[in-house]
Amino acid sequence: MITRCKLSPSGPEFSRLVYGTWRILDDGSSIQDLNRRLHRCVELGITTIDTAEIYGLYAVEAVLGKALALSPGLREKLEIVTKAGIYIPHAGSPGRKTAFYDVTSAQLIKSVDESLRLLGTDHVELFLVHRPDWLTSIDDTANGLNQLVRSGKIRSAGVSNYSATQFAALNSRMQQSLVTNQLEFHLLHMDPIYDGTFDQCQQLQVQPMAWSPLAGGRLFAKDNAVAVRLAQAAAEMSARYHGATLEQLAYAWILAHPSHPLPVIGTNKIERIESAAQAAGLSLSREDWYALWVAAKGHGIP
Repeated sequence: MITRCKLSPSGPEFSRLVYGTWRILDDGSSIQDLNRRLHRCVELGITTIDTAEIYGLYAVEAVLGKALALSPGLREKLEIVTKAGIYIPHAGSPGRKTAFYDVTSAQLIKSVDESLRLLGTDHVELFLVHRPDWLTSIDDTANGLNQLVRSGKIRSAGVSNYSATQFAALNSRMQQSLVTNQLEFHLLHMDPIYDGTFDQCQQLQVQPMAWSPLAGGRLFAKDNAVAVRLAQAAAEMSARYHGATLEQLAYAWILAHPSHPLPVIGTNKIERIESAAQAAGLSLSREDWYALWVAAKGHGIP
């Protein structure tokens, strides 16, 4: 069973692994398929579900809401995370010619209201500002988040893809502290280790979330020299971890970081969700963690 954790001292309690819905429309799965997947997640202890306004060209939240509606009581077993603030040209907005960000107070409140309607719920456990908007002041963004928390429509607020300084600036205006920063982090993208974001999370006792933990599948590309080196390293150490695969070791590598990231797994296959759940029980040795770092970088530590 997946363990649980608090994102921050006063933040929400989430499952250590998060089920992501970014690509749930990619393989033609039915709403019934998604419902079954959600039930299996709950059985495994993966109770936190991540989605976003923009996912599936603004269509995923509605599909997720329909899947939840098939099982009365399922919503109450889950923690829902959603995000807003990215607006791109698509068929539903034919007048929109250029992609842009908008995290103004008015837009955030409007987005949350629409997300709640589509998801069929009166609140979400966590709402994230999807990306920094260079044209919106921190006071304007914080005003919207503070209003949403006070209203009960969101139980907590956080951000995604924010730098350490952007996080600190927005957090300084929050009545209830931000509880997470969802960042890209995996063996092919280690920036949070070096750019100060994970250091800040540890300083503030905020647990980050790690999106795209398998690098969108690039981790297994046979024509990628880095992926080949990682596959070789994983094969060498697999026996020490009960035959763990590269996929499982990649999750364990993320989970081992002392900032305690929550990987957001993104798959439409139940067997891969089960595999990820098994990975949560792996504890990499220090040497093996660094061995995967060396394989990814192609050189030794400094």
